[in-house]
Amino acid sequence: MNDADVSKQIQQMVRFIHQEAEEKASEISVSAEEEFNIEKLQLVEAEKKKIRQEYERKEKQVEVRKKIEYSMQLNASRIKVLQAQDDLVNKMKEDAVKELLRVSDNHHEYRNLLKDLIVQGLLRLKEPAVLLRCRKEDHHHVESVLHSAKHEYASKADVHQPEIIVDHDVYLPPAPSHHDAHGQFCSGGVVLASRDGKIVFESTLDARLEVVFRKKLPEIRKLLFSKNAV
Repeated sequence: MNDADVSKQIQQMVRFIHQEAEEKASEISVSAEEEFNIEKLQLVEAEKKKIRQEYERKEKQVEVRKKIEYSMQLNASRIKVLQAQDDLVNKMKEDAVKELLRVSDNHHEYRNLLKDLIVQGLLRLKEPAVLLRCRKEDHHHVESVLHSAKHEYASKADVHQPEIIVDHDVYLPPAPSHHDAHGQFCSGGVVLASRDGKIVFESTLDARLEVVFRKKLPEIRKLLFSKNAV
């Protein structure tokens, strides 16, 4: 093999090496481009996912806040409604208390009422002797019906007439006045007690109203606030 052949062969080898290097370089470049694009796509998708998650988190926070605000507004509205209902019921009770003050205006009817209250108290206590307290302004009314009350009780209970001791030292509070509107008051009626004071039967008009009002309160609320109320 002469020098020309050797030189030719070397040039062929060089070209082959160059071609192979270029192909390898191109292959590496394509592979690197693909890896770059894949990594870039992964980074973009990861960032998109992060943004979506952040948006969903904030959206949930907004929904939670809306629900909390709605619940608070609903509770506030319910409290206002309940307060308005209580105010109306209390106003009714106040009006009833004012009406009680007029009961004693008709002396004849009021004396009959006192007699009935005394008889009811005697029937509840069933004591041979009782202590009776009333308002100072009702003292003469009570004294005027004591005999008939004792007689009626004895007839109903089939016992001897009881001894009724009217307390002249301690009276029930008087009716309310403009001078002492917030002090203790009594609209009328009586309080009976056993002589030893262990058994007490409060039969004042105010106590009767309180008992009736508590008993009838569910019915009153139903009539006033039921959706089907006419």
